[in-house]
Amino acid sequence: MKIAIIGGGSWGTALALLLADKGNEVWVWTPESDVVEDIRANHRNSKYLPDVELPKGVWAAGDMGEVVDEAGAVVLAVPSSAIRQVAEQLADVWTAEALLINAGKGLESLTGLRLSQVISEAIPEAAHRVVVLSGPNLAVEVARRVPTATVVASRDEESAMSAQELFGCAYLRVYRSSDVIGVELGGALKNVIAIGAGISDGMGFGDNSKATLITRGLVEMMRLGEALGAQARTFTGLAGVGDLMATCASRLSRNLRVGIALGRGMNVDQALESVKQVAEGVPTCRAAYNLAATYRIYAPITEQLYLVLFEGKSPQDALADLMLREPKAE
Repeated sequence: MKIAIIGGGSWGTALALLLADKGNEVWVWTPESDVVEDIRANHRNSKYLPDVELPKGVWAAGDMGEVVDEAGAVVLAVPSSAIRQVAEQLADVWTAEALLINAGKGLESLTGLRLSQVISEAIPEAAHRVVVLSGPNLAVEVARRVPTATVVASRDEESAMSAQELFGCAYLRVYRSSDVIGVELGGALKNVIAIGAGISDGMGFGDNSKATLITRGLVEMMRLGEALGAQARTFTGLAGVGDLMATCASRLSRNLRVGIALGRGMNVDQALESVKQVAEGVPTCRAAYNLAATYRIYAPITEQLYLVLFEGKSPQDALADLMLREPKAE
């Protein structure tokens, strides 16, 4: 089957490798001409996954229509900041017969919408059966074929089952869910908490500090998720605590590395520059902060991270305000 990957970053490239391993013809769309040429000429994406050789079944093009034409499945793997523009462009070439999967994580910063909601606005005919994919899936490890697991979710069970079959292989076990809201929010909000975990590491704290932050961060994720219609149990699974653990622990995590840089004294711009790739936790933090305020959800960690990222508050002052809050029952 021909499969279109929309997005030529590390995650889109890792998924292209996996799907080509399964014998599919995989086409990657990216506006970056150097990435297109590298994949075509060298079967590598040296810019984003320099140490990985791609299977011969992976191709690339800068023309979205060419990539999507006759594809049986279309997988979006683009940053949240680009999802609306890319989805609107995709609307002109997508056909209703193709399975549509969003593998990106995040929230639209200014609206707070989940990415599947943005896609549904751009492509209304796909709204009832768009699939979302999320879990503890660091791109480099998937590209190295390290055993892992993920979750696919859709309002349409047949679409979820099709996606489960599409991605499942010897090194990726795929579970399915009907809780689209919970799966998406788990994948988005964990990036915010991971920045906090990185700040803890950067300030030189230990495992007690990180365990506390992750545990209480998960509580905030569940509070906000339930307010938005998610199932609490989803946050105890792969798309919740599983992804949270991986992102808060691995030095492959961009959001963790941004937090480490902040904890060591860099400002936000310097921290982002040090990572050199998109750290979704930053725009998602703004969206999560605004959603918590709108729904009156108590989310002190999210609030303090927002103040650090967008109001110039020091991590030291944020920590003091978190630790010295009024005592309460757990």
